[in-house]
Amino acid sequence: MFFVQMSGFPGAGKSILSRQIAERTGAIMIDHDIVKTALLQSIEEIQIDSKLTGKISYNIDWSLIEFHLSQGQNVVFDSPCLYQEMVDKGIALSKKYDAKYKYVECYLDDFQEINFRLKSRERMMSQISEASEENFKYTLVNSKRPANYEFIVVNTSEPIDSYINEVLHYIKK
Repeated sequence: MFFVQMSGFPGAGKSILSRQIAERTGAIMIDHDIVKTALLQSIEEIQIDSKLTGKISYNIDWSLIEFHLSQGQNVVFDSPCLYQEMVDKGIALSKKYDAKYKYVECYLDDFQEINFRLKSRERMMSQISEASEENFKYTLVNSKRPANYEFIVVNTSEPIDSYINEVLHYIKK
């Protein structure tokens, strides 16, 4: 059994890769944007702090992840991994349910391409439509990675066919 924690700036290709991993391995995919968008749509008429919305949606994500791991299912978590507590939580749940912890970072160091992708995708309510260069550079430098676990970083400026097999090999080992 495995738990894959995705990472990367919005628009870097996490969702596309997550879907491919889930499709090819039979894993359950938990998509943070679906959970957060559903929450935002449910409370559209209520003024609520965006940080609180994020916290609530992550609590839902982690509850779903824990449920599926407790059922012996492989899980892929499609979400930016910007905080150390997310890495720690992923590792802790993997240990609790004896799942192999895997961390996959989608890396795209091209601000223009990121913004092109963000502007041209069909956007959910929770997703950004454009990035600031300052936020983009900050996130690239400060992305959280597991300190004592092997991880993989894929260059998502390349076609997915050029790296999907490497990612699947890493997950299965």
